[in-house]
Amino acid sequence: MCVGIFCFNTMTTKDCFKIGYVSKTHGLKGEVTAVFEVAMAWNGLASLFLDSKGSLVPYLVERISGTADKPFIKFEGVASYEQASTLKGCSIYILKSARPKLKRGGFYDDEVIGFTVEDKAFGLLGQVTEIQSQGVNRLLAISYVSKEILIPVNAPFITSVNKTKKLIQVELPAGFLEF
Repeated sequence: MCVGIFCFNTMTTKDCFKIGYVSKTHGLKGEVTAVFEVAMAWNGLASLFLDSKGSLVPYLVERISGTADKPFIKFEGVASYEQASTLKGCSIYILKSARPKLKRGGFYDDEVIGFTVEDKAFGLLGQVTEIQSQGVNRLLAISYVSKEILIPVNAPFITSVNKTKKLIQVELPAGFLEF
């Protein structure tokens, strides 16, 4: 699919990263108010993908203004209140390659699926099968000795993340692996 000078293959949510959603229209000339759930600098964003009935549709960004977490976005080709109102509720995505860089040791959930997890005392534990969210807590799910163990994604449990080696080192407290 081509939009302006940009051409995209069919995008799926696996290719992209959700950054927020369109909350409402803004004004009468096609602008929308977005809510960004990820802290990121939005200046310089040339295109965004909106989830329209399960398909990601590319939109070129004409301009963005407002605040960092609630920007006003004007998309090319969206020129009226009526057109903008059809975008309300759509999730907003960017390409994974365009995600904001994280602090050293930080990672996005999908980046660590398949990483090897190694404990300082117990050695190799297994591979990350998924990241689970329980409230505000994120947990690494690992298959260990035919059982699933959940390790909190925070210090003091995770001591290092090496994306090059696809290795997460942990330091589990005594008794953590006893079932």
